[in-house]
Amino acid sequence: MALENPPELLIQLVASLNEPHVLIDQSYVIRFANDAYLQLHNHSGMDSVVGQTCYAVSHGYSLPCDQSGESCPLSMSRESGSRERVVHIHRRAENDLYESIDLTPLKNKRGDIVYFLERLQPLQHFSPNSQREGLTGRSPMFLKMLDYLHRVAPTDTTVLIQGESGTGKELVARAIHDSSKRSLKPFITVDCTGLPEALIESELFGHEKGAFTGAYALKRGLVEEADGGTLFLDEIGDIPIGLQAKLLRFLESGTYRRVGSNQLRHANVRLLSATHRPLKKLVENGEFRNDLYYRISTFPLSVPSLRERRDDLPVLITSLLRRIESGITYRVSDQALKLLNAYSFPGNIRELKNILERSVLLCDGKTIKPCHLSIDLASVSQNNERQVDALGRTFKPDEEIGVLLSLGLTKRQIAMKLGVSERTVYRILRSLQ
Repeated sequence: MALENPPELLIQLVASLNEPHVLIDQSYVIRFANDAYLQLHNHSGMDSVVGQTCYAVSHGYSLPCDQSGESCPLSMSRESGSRERVVHIHRRAENDLYESIDLTPLKNKRGDIVYFLERLQPLQHFSPNSQREGLTGRSPMFLKMLDYLHRVAPTDTTVLIQGESGTGKELVARAIHDSSKRSLKPFITVDCTGLPEALIESELFGHEKGAFTGAYALKRGLVEEADGGTLFLDEIGDIPIGLQAKLLRFLESGTYRRVGSNQLRHANVRLLSATHRPLKKLVENGEFRNDLYYRISTFPLSVPSLRERRDDLPVLITSLLRRIESGITYRVSDQALKLLNAYSFPGNIRELKNILERSVLLCDGKTIKPCHLSIDLASVSQNNERQVDALGRTFKPDEEIGVLLSLGLTKRQIAMKLGVSERTVYRILRSLQ
């Protein structure tokens, strides 16, 4: 049975839109796509998409997204009856790309949903493919973070980026700036870790000549340098309590004074901050001002740990290896990848980068093997213990060697890693038989 064509006026409206748009019916079938959509996804013409399902065209799936392990904006909109937004990875011939999907239900006079109008916006500063710089990943936790990032980036809202050390909080801050209307203005980072109060105040707000011992010349502060752009306070939880009042005053009024000056100055900056510390607990303990906390945390953004996005390990490894300037294209063996998958990564992506850099130095060929990985095997066995327990099985300490064997290490390598003799390894293996 032939599908009824959408109203001509609706077709003309979608065709006139400058951004990529596609019209989809209740059965997930694409009924019309404008030129911007066809051009973005390198489709030869309308016949290559019309009549096909949106999930087949965008993802190559045989079932809708929510039945293939992803969120489905159409199903969400059908249930809620309202507009829905998600970030998806869409398939293209040359490479995949992140796209923000904004889907609006179109209703008839009776209030029934007839079509869905989907607007697609490519995320310019990110890639789901391996790359030499910037954020990358494909896991659900990463895509959720990317969705939140894309929502808040175009605004001037203050963002508090929270996550463990080594997760890439500064990269997230940079991505917010690059995706904002301030992207052509300065992005200034202030490291708040371990600096005394007087020095941080001078770094932030500047000082006059002679303001204190050693102030031999006037100095512009980083707030002044960031005027019109973005000020990123890294590890804001380490700012001394005495300086927090001055920072709050600046955030509320946009005014500040250089150290040693009574003259009020003005700066227009967007504030991003980051911390790995539990700020709420610091507030409860009186180590962080309650009013400052609520001022900087208008939009909290959580960066997932590497343990929460293990599916991203292959693309992260490929990306990090590309960033190591060695002149050689390295790959990680299946056994080495298995070992890395079992590791807990307390240092997150920063630790993964360090492990790979050491492995490249130890590797004489082009393939990184388990013997090249300098990692804490105790963490590997503990992580495997958690995985086995999740399956309802018991992990015994003596089985650690068996786990390491399954990960590709030889008995000699296991002995060296555990600091025991090779004979001990053989003895334990015999006891397990």
